[in-house]
Amino acid sequence: MDTDEVGLAATAKKTNSSIGRFIAFIGDITKEKEITAAVEKANKSFGTIHILLNTAGILDNYTPTLETTEALWDRVLAVNLKGTFLVTNQILPQMLTQEHGVIINMASIAGMVAGGGGAAYTASKHAIIGYTKQLDHDYIRQGLRANAIAPGAIQTPMNAADFAGDGKMAEWVANETPAGRWAKPEEVASLTLFLASEQADYIHGTVMTIDGGWLAK
Repeated sequence: MDTDEVGLAATAKKTNSSIGRFIAFIGDITKEKEITAAVEKANKSFGTIHILLNTAGILDNYTPTLETTEALWDRVLAVNLKGTFLVTNQILPQMLTQEHGVIINMASIAGMVAGGGGAAYTASKHAIIGYTKQLDHDYIRQGLRANAIAPGAIQTPMNAADFAGDGKMAEWVANETPAGRWAKPEEVASLTLFLASEQADYIHGTVMTIDGGWLAK
């Protein structure tokens, strides 16, 4: 999601009144007060939160460090990393009180190797992976399960620039991917659903790649 807006979908224990219901809250994920307001709205609408997906993020256009301004560095780290930290700390106390919670953070293959972004983006995604592992380690005995997803080439609005014009960049990415194509958002959604389910209860502090074989090269 190429945005710094925060959207929360809260889940209470399944009831007929909560199934299929959604609420939206538009705000700045780098502002703690706005996150608090979003969480309060989710709690009021659904009850306590059991599943948190930290997916907000922005790119840095593959900018190398000498061309990265302090403003760009601060902005990317604020949205991608600080935003994840702030939202997690708002919701984690609820999860610990109920002794159950699942947190899934959106990393990237840029969090594991170079070349998936510029200096700021790559640094932020490496940091998210480390944060996820430490988060799970610190609270696993209190009912928390935290994992990260590391997507490769996923055809979303965030990557629209790669398809612009003659689409040569998108074609190059597909050719460089062993699977020979971009993934659809629904494929990431399916992996997310699995990690949020009880079937993944023994998966902790793990980074799940979904990259069409990119990292296997």
